[in-house]
Amino acid sequence: MLSADLPLSGVKVVLIDDSNTIRRSGEIFLSQAGCQVVLAEDGFDGLSKVVDTRPDIIFVDVMMPRLDGYQTCALIKNNPQFKSIPVVMLTSKDTLFDRARGKLAGSDQYLIKPFNKKSLIESVILHTQGHEHDY
Repeated sequence: MLSADLPLSGVKVVLIDDSNTIRRSGEIFLSQAGCQVVLAEDGFDGLSKVVDTRPDIIFVDVMMPRLDGYQTCALIKNNPQFKSIPVVMLTSKDTLFDRARGKLAGSDQYLIKPFNKKSLIESVILHTQGHEHDY
C-alpha cells in the first residue's frame, strides 16, 4: 500500500503550537505525506497527547504560554518512556542562544518558522527512518 505520494504512511506525529495557522499548515503538509497527525495548542495539552499517542516524532513551538517549548521538550526527554522520541523545536527566531537552550532541553533539531512542506517532511524522514512500519 506504500505509494510514492505517501512516503510517511503510518508515521505518528504530535504537533504542539499555540498558533492555529501553524497547526493547520503543519497538519495539511504532514497528512498529505501520509502521517497521522495529532495537534495540541500548548505544552500541557501536548504532553497528554504524547502520552496517549506515543508518536514517532514531536514538533514543539518554542514560544508558548504556560509551558514553553524548552520545558515541554525537557519533560519529554526526562521521561524514560519517551526520551527516545525525536523532538523538533519550531521557532521564528534562530539565534545561537536559542539553539543552545534547545540542545540543553534535549531537542533533536531546530526548524525555522514559517516552515514549508519540504522542510517539515524532510525533518520527519530524517528522524523516523529506520523505524519499522507494517506496510
